[in-house]
Amino acid sequence: MQRIGPGGLHAPPGLVEPTLTGYLHDPADVVSGANAMIALFRLSWRLVAILDFVLFTLLLLVLALLPLRLISPLFRPLFHAWCRAFVRALGVELKLHQHYRGHLPRHYVLVANHPSAFEDVGIPALFPVRSLAKIEVADWWLVGRIAVAAGTLFVKRESADSRKAAGQALVDAARAGDCIALYPEGGCKGRRLAGRFFNGAFIASFESGTPIVPVFLHYQAQEEFEWADQNIFLKLWQIATARNPRADYHVFEPIDPHHFDSAEAMKEHAYRLYQGWQKRFLE
Repeated sequence: MQRIGPGGLHAPPGLVEPTLTGYLHDPADVVSGANAMIALFRLSWRLVAILDFVLFTLLLLVLALLPLRLISPLFRPLFHAWCRAFVRALGVELKLHQHYRGHLPRHYVLVANHPSAFEDVGIPALFPVRSLAKIEVADWWLVGRIAVAAGTLFVKRESADSRKAAGQALVDAARAGDCIALYPEGGCKGRRLAGRFFNGAFIASFESGTPIVPVFLHYQAQEEFEWADQNIFLKLWQIATARNPRADYHVFEPIDPHHFDSAEAMKEHAYRLYQGWQKRFLE
């Protein structure tokens, strides 16, 4: 009888002696298989997120058909949850960076730079705010009806009367205890700050005694996120397919209006802060 094994023992002719390496996979195959599984998981998660967003949108569209006085208390929390679903469907990694000490005030006027259309859902995804938007948003397909039902404030930028009415609406909303959000650049101005801020947010803060909460927005894939008056669907596609779809929202120390003599002084102080943050994060 022939024996098989170490120490001079041999296998019969024609029989291959088993080795450990014969039972192991090539490391490259293991890595490739793991990457494929991760990609499949991400695709499945993205499809689930898109389906969730579509169904959520249909629900809100149905609710938006009802009288606003009936749905308003329920609709606003749903709107903020819908914004979070929108962010997930786009595949954006939305990161909140809290640079302030203590806690945010209960009521505030949130201001932010405005490089992209994404913050129209990114800001309310993170903060319980009513936003000020250009009147054209009210006519956007699907989103417009939802924005109206969510209590969004609108302004026709080309109209002095509309700007005045919107300014008073902001003051009234702040005095009523609403958290409001707007972009003092006066619209999307590209990847860098506009040359100045407008007064509306600071007048609302100063006249109501409501603190300003400044948020600096930074997108890693600036080119894909930047809004330059493209078709809204094209812009959403560019965001959804960005190579690095990360959005960093930096929240800084609230600005107390009682420390200033005027809304103009608040505005100039805030603009200098944003210039410093732009240099810190973008230059």
